[in-house]
Amino acid sequence: MSRQYANRGLLRKYVSLVSGYGNLNFQGCKSSFRKYTCSPLRSRKPSKSVWRGVNKKVKVKEDIRLDPKVYMRDVVRKISNILRDPSWKSAQERLQEIRVKWDSFTVNQVLKTHPPMEKAWLFFNWVSKEKGFKHDQFTYTTMLDIFGEANRISSMKFVLQMMEGKGIKINVVTYTSVLHWLSKSGDFDGAVKIWEKMKAKGCYPTVVSYTAFMKVLFDNNRAEEATELYKEMLQSGLTPTCHTYTILMVHLISSGKCKSALEVFVKLQETGVQPDKAMCNILVEQCSKAEEAWAIIQILRYMKENSLVLRYPVYLQAQETLKIAGEDDILLRQVNPHITVFDKSLPLELEEMESDVNSVIDKGLLTAFLRKKNFGAIDCIFTGMVSHSKVLDSELVTEIIEINCDHDRIDAALWAFEYSKNMGIVIEQIAYLSLVGVLMRANEFSKILQVVEQMVSLKSFLEPAFAASLIFRLGQAKELDIAVRIFNILPEEIKTTSVYTALIDVYFSAGERNKGIETFKAMKKKEIQAASATYTVLIRVVGPAKLGDSRSLEAIELVK
Repeated sequence: MSRQYANRGLLRKYVSLVSGYGNLNFQGCKSSFRKYTCSPLRSRKPSKSVWRGVNKKVKVKEDIRLDPKVYMRDVVRKISNILRDPSWKSAQERLQEIRVKWDSFTVNQVLKTHPPMEKAWLFFNWVSKEKGFKHDQFTYTTMLDIFGEANRISSMKFVLQMMEGKGIKINVVTYTSVLHWLSKSGDFDGAVKIWEKMKAKGCYPTVVSYTAFMKVLFDNNRAEEATELYKEMLQSGLTPTCHTYTILMVHLISSGKCKSALEVFVKLQETGVQPDKAMCNILVEQCSKAEEAWAIIQILRYMKENSLVLRYPVYLQAQETLKIAGEDDILLRQVNPHITVFDKSLPLELEEMESDVNSVIDKGLLTAFLRKKNFGAIDCIFTGMVSHSKVLDSELVTEIIEINCDHDRIDAALWAFEYSKNMGIVIEQIAYLSLVGVLMRANEFSKILQVVEQMVSLKSFLEPAFAASLIFRLGQAKELDIAVRIFNILPEEIKTTSVYTALIDVYFSAGERNKGIETFKAMKKKEIQAASATYTVLIRVVGPAKLGDSRSLEAIELVK
């Protein structure tokens, strides 16, 4: 019996010893361990091979696919980071240690992470020698794009020749990519040859191919040929995209036909194609260069209706064009509430701030800690930036307020809010709504009033439904004075039926019947139509009233 227990202890030591040597598979160990230790008749000495394995150092290749929790994006990121190693020899050794199934998809995704061009080419050639792997049209096209983007046209052509030499099928995507990069490098004739070669090979152009070649023709003053190409695309049954229309309108604006471009812009919406943010930014930029302020205003109206915004450089160009034309920029600011309007002295400060390396580092660290929700580090960096009067981006301050509100850190959120007020930073509406929500839950009603006052002063108005809900909640909390003050500072266009009904209910709940009835009269006087909810509130007051009460009789008449 003692020998049996001694053998159990020996095997336990062996298992714990060997388990430290890499990711060895011990799935079958439990059953064999039970079989070995639980049988009183079978007790044997470990073989020599066992001891030989213990004394040897076991080198196991790193397998990043063994853990089921490891996703493909993590695999791709890991390989991409290896390719950023300064030494290719070191990177190659690390790649050889990784046990991963090299397939077209994995290699293509790695190349699309834009590793250094030289490392990408070395990796492209290295992986081609791996057992069971073969490059296809997708990996070749991505490698070709990397060279084209770096303006290495000869290298790009070499990759294309490799595809042809190895019999890799070249599809329309590859031809379109080559056409684009040749045109961008100034080789117009080469781009035309590729287009003709593509059609001769039987590759039918897609809408992307047509759009790319139309741009090539427009850029090289071949407007008539581009128009014929557009007609050919329509005849082939392809539907133009937003990018296709953008190229057409940009050509019209640059040719001095801004009115025709705006007609296309309007007809585009009639056909059911809605201009996107990219198109609007490009058109506003082109109209600014052409000094067509009236066209900018029309595009801005569409952007306001569809909640689209401008990039900051385009915003500045549009603002300057409107200023030269003598137009006000109210609409421009309404479309772009996220962009802070600085004074004339501030651009100099901004340039100084950009040159300040420490400020840039602080912003980067702050963004990283916000992503990781490290509140101690966030507070520390933010305190330093506030004490040095550093100006943060609107989006960054909004994110600080939002993340603090999400975790009920009211003081930190209010601190960021006060900082935005003092520095004149226009934060996004989501930050205001988050503040109102967390303050409502914490019964900090007086501070809610400060937030709403700031919103109204910056014309970042509440939605009527939200304003009505806020007034109603304040009434439930018996904060009549704050509810009335919020109602009074709201602009008239926000004071809809629901907002008036909420205030009437607040008055009646506080026992102020006369004021509630006066509010109802004021609503009727402004020709705001009462809803069923409004009458429900009035009837609820009339119900418990006495018959001889003159105020109740007045309420009954109003209900009638």
